[in-house]
Amino acid sequence: GFRFYVVTDCEFNSSKLNDIEYTESYYYNKLEIIRFSSSVGKFVGHTEVGIKNAEGLNNGPEVIARRAQKESYCLSNVGIDVESALTKS
Repeated sequence: GFRFYVVTDCEFNSSKLNDIEYTESYYYNKLEIIRFSSSVGKFVGHTEVGIKNAEGLNNGPEVIARRAQKESYCLSNVGIDVESALTKS
């Protein structure tokens, strides 16, 4: 069979918004086809199909929604993780 999955990630050095990077990677059969990165600010295709899809996504509302994820998804979760780590150290 075929396998499609999405990996969402927040990488951070501190709980400050500038130190957080949000990424969303789309995979098909273990091959990354397209990725959104908050440091780039748009979708980037890694295969022929991914490049075509990135063009459409970057011209639609999807790219705006992903840009907001850094603050709405990552910032609140990073704050929880940092507080949890600090109380245990």
